[in-house]
Amino acid sequence: MQKYILRRVLQAIPLLWFISIVSFALIKLAPGDPVLSFVTPNMNAEDVERIRHDLGLTEPIIVQYWNWLKNVFSGDLGYSLMSHRPVTELILERLPATIGLMGSAMLISLLISVPLSMYAASRKNRLSDRGLSLLSYIGISIPSFWFGIMLIYIFALKLNLLPSMGMRTIGVDSTLDILKHGILPCTVLTFMNVSVYMRYIRSHTISQLEEDYVQIQYAYGATRGTVLRRHVLKNVLLPVITILGMSFPELIAGAFITESVFSWPGMGALGITSVFQLDYPVIMGITMISSVMLVVGNLVADLLYGVVDPRIKTTG
Repeated sequence: MQKYILRRVLQAIPLLWFISIVSFALIKLAPGDPVLSFVTPNMNAEDVERIRHDLGLTEPIIVQYWNWLKNVFSGDLGYSLMSHRPVTELILERLPATIGLMGSAMLISLLISVPLSMYAASRKNRLSDRGLSLLSYIGISIPSFWFGIMLIYIFALKLNLLPSMGMRTIGVDSTLDILKHGILPCTVLTFMNVSVYMRYIRSHTISQLEEDYVQIQYAYGATRGTVLRRHVLKNVLLPVITILGMSFPELIAGAFITESVFSWPGMGALGITSVFQLDYPVIMGITMISSVMLVVGNLVADLLYGVVDPRIKTTG
């Protein structure tokens, strides 16, 4: 197992290096000049050039990339061009809000999608299956920002039941207040996730129900519910693990659109703000952390495959 983990880590290094090159190149090719955020009307050309030199922008591109990469390996993601604060500090401030929102949405999505998918698969092409499939198609099709705006209009403006934006009410410091603010964005994310997860898990469940071991259990007199819980569920966990591994970057990077619609102070909102403000160090920091989490998520998923299904040998 240790050799397998070491091999996967070594395989991930070239991938992360390639991602860093592509990300750095895209940032350099993006329109706009980061020096303009420091320029004031009273500055002359010499002052602007001095700022450019202090930021290291007068160095060759290769030198700029190498200096940035060395800082990343030392844990320094640079300084924000807008807030003039360390990027690591900005990310750590926003991280708890994103992990709380994305983690809750992910957990609720799995708790809903797994039983619904298995139920729909066990009643393939019946009315209940068609109804759940239609609901899933709707969730995949509608834009998340539109759904979020509709929830705000109904539950915040019309019914006045829930807050429409932010994470806390000014002057209120309680867990209940945070939960109330998180209901609407969590509902949007959960609905979108369940719609995607259901299609994926349902198709895998249908393929499992057609296997010989299921027919043998029916021949022994096992009920449909028993077969689903004791036998099919273990094999359905494999695509669930894949979904979790692919969702690791979202747990850190957040949902850009949803967090922006609800003014949720997480990584997604920070990323959107940084893009509009051309705050390149923050964009690069979020990109690299998301890439690392994707690699870690895939590694964790591969290791869990061997735990859930002993037939899969991670040492092979």
